[in-house]
Amino acid sequence: MRDYVHVTDLALAHLAALDHLRAGGGNLTLNCGYGRGFSVNEVIAVVKQVSGVDFPVTLSPRRAGDPAMLVGKADRIRSELGWAPRHDDLTGIVRDALAWEQALIRRNSA
Repeated sequence: MRDYVHVTDLALAHLAALDHLRAGGGNLTLNCGYGRGFSVNEVIAVVKQVSGVDFPVTLSPRRAGDPAMLVGKADRIRSELGWAPRHDDLTGIVRDALAWEQALIRRNSA
């Protein structure tokens, strides 16, 4: 289980941190996330659905040392910086990531 964060929400968190520092605030260590996770299988299902491609998947055991779950508790960034996610939707995250990759492919093949 992982807490996948939209790149725009991550960028907005960084901008909020920069605003905090520019206003004279001190250094902070903050988590950025939605507070819930998705399994790799859930992500694969959404990628297949969004892309329309039913690609093969090879299952493997978890890598040594990988925790079963990594989900960010983002209460502090919300309260300290007023950050609030705008794209807390796995389908939207995958759709935007795929659109970005397709744009890069088109640009590089032109």
